[in-house]
Amino acid sequence: MRAVVCHSYGTPDDLVVEDVADPVPGPGQLVVRVRAAAVNFPDVLLIAGKYQVKIPVPFTPGSELAGEVVAVGDGAGFRPGQRVVATTPTGAFAEQALLDAASAALIPDGADFASAAAFGVTYRTAYHALRSIAEVAQGYWVVVLGAAGGVGLAAVDLAVAMKARVLAAASSAEKLELCRRRGAEATVDYDREDLKARIRELTGDAARVVLDPVGGPYAEPALRGLARGGTFITLGYASGTIPSIPLNLVLLKGITLRGMEIRTFMADRPHDAARDMRELDDMFAAGTVRPYIGARFPLAQTPAALRHVAERKVLGKVVIDVA
Repeated sequence: MRAVVCHSYGTPDDLVVEDVADPVPGPGQLVVRVRAAAVNFPDVLLIAGKYQVKIPVPFTPGSELAGEVVAVGDGAGFRPGQRVVATTPTGAFAEQALLDAASAALIPDGADFASAAAFGVTYRTAYHALRSIAEVAQGYWVVVLGAAGGVGLAAVDLAVAMKARVLAAASSAEKLELCRRRGAEATVDYDREDLKARIRELTGDAARVVLDPVGGPYAEPALRGLARGGTFITLGYASGTIPSIPLNLVLLKGITLRGMEIRTFMADRPHDAARDMRELDDMFAAGTVRPYIGARFPLAQTPAALRHVAERKVLGKVVIDVA
């Protein structure tokens, strides 16, 4: 089979697509013929050796996939031909993927492979942050930075579904128009407008929550725009810069500053994570939320797909069509 392989840490252009041995499932495992795989910003960090967890080379990147079961090991609980979606630390950018059966779930009827693959990581991240960390309620003003990206647009979709009021912040008119189409009530171009002042103006100084997957120069003005007693959640640093926050702002405004990382959240709060995932699965099965797929690439162009994400060109999700 063909697979994308990272032989040494570097840039997307250092990846190669090559023939590798077909995987064979062991007990509790299954092999999936990958039909679609989603690209996430952590994939860029993993191939650069800059993610929180360092994967030994060589490895095949990619953490989200959807496809058809082709082989099962003892006790896997699936059968060949079933349509499944799965998350995995690595291995999705390939024609076949070897998975632990516990990481896979059936795709609901009516959902296509690309939507199923694009739903998992970003929507879980956004929903855990909104539901369990910020405890967003109906009518809350929620400010989303990087609102047209993967996690950002998922947060817009989910906050709207939760009947919150969304202020979407992004860096271009095209991105902000997409956010408005997805239900954002207000928007701000943080590269051309005063982010702090516009948050206060547009929300009536009532912003209860900021979700920040971007970091860099946007974090501090967004925190300053929060209402007294608000909650600021840091989710990642797609800008490439980890911000330094003056803690006196937290003190003077009574702000709660929280971090949320999906891997440790699921380990630290398994009951909340299980509840959130049940609720998300119900929303996806009902069609209440569906990811917006802004770009699609064939497997051979996986490096270009990763560059698209790394350079912050993406609207919504990027999907690799494998077969």
